[in-house]
Amino acid sequence: MSGIVGHSMYAVLAERELRGRVPRVADLLKRQWASFLCGAYLGCDIQTLPEAICVQTGEEIGFGTVPISKSPITGGEVKPWTMTYDGREYRPREIHERFYGRAHVVFGWSVADRQHTVPWDHLSDFAAMTMQDAIDLYPSGESKVAYLFGWLVHIVGDSMIKSVRPGLKMKLLDGLYTARNRPVQDLVTWHEIGVNELGLDWSKLLRDLANSPVEPVQLHAMRVTRPRGMLAANFSNAWSPSDEALMTFVLKENRRYLKKYLERLLPDYKLTQVGNEWHCDAEMSRQSGGLSYSEMVAAAREAGLRDTLNQIAAEAANQCEQVIQRVPRLFRM
Repeated sequence: MSGIVGHSMYAVLAERELRGRVPRVADLLKRQWASFLCGAYLGCDIQTLPEAICVQTGEEIGFGTVPISKSPITGGEVKPWTMTYDGREYRPREIHERFYGRAHVVFGWSVADRQHTVPWDHLSDFAAMTMQDAIDLYPSGESKVAYLFGWLVHIVGDSMIKSVRPGLKMKLLDGLYTARNRPVQDLVTWHEIGVNELGLDWSKLLRDLANSPVEPVQLHAMRVTRPRGMLAANFSNAWSPSDEALMTFVLKENRRYLKKYLERLLPDYKLTQVGNEWHCDAEMSRQSGGLSYSEMVAAAREAGLRDTLNQIAAEAANQCEQVIQRVPRLFRM
């Protein structure tokens, strides 16, 4: 999926799954809903940065690491966007290669750092120690805990939809996770599941997500702070406190740009009714290979998209439940 739509839906469904298992924690997530959803997206996707600048308007455009050859605003020339911090310029690809694996834990590390990959069967241990440290070492408040649960949901969702963790059998158009089927997944998830089934107000949900502040505990989870707590005692590798200030700056940039990016993204998901037919954005249709919206819905149903989302949510809830069992304090929050 596009990222933000898919990961937000994984979180929404994971909370529903947890409600039937650990209602007290599900209540906490609902109280801190924006923080939970923010963790489920920005807790991992630190490449949420501009990719380019529209030469004619000077506007930041694109999404970091995705090449862009012409401006979506004017159709004209673009130039690379760079982030300047402490006198040095960084491209989104460099930020991605430096920090993506730290955020995703079980995959995504650069070749040079791949030895730091945490095995899947130790993910709940890693997350539980991070959660315990959040309670013990960081200022009081529920938002950090909700944020970390969202971060864990993201890791699970990405691992499954990108086949890092095998198990999903869906073949939608040309596969499980492809450039052609992502518009179909996004639009059907947004309208058929999000709006029609669950009654989501996507615009509010995503704007609230983008307005959530940086949670310092994310730096601990990424091991870019001074090593301390249970996490450092049991996962002593990969700590890089010299990157703390840079990562803090990046996390603020993620939130700054996401607010702007959403205002361009939201219109892409609108449907227009003509007679009895609903029509999607022309570019979304083009990306899918020319499918109409009704054809997208039919393809998603045939492929079992809804069941696939349930499978991801169930596994995310499994991981969250394992964390809860390891951190008894969570039962009392």
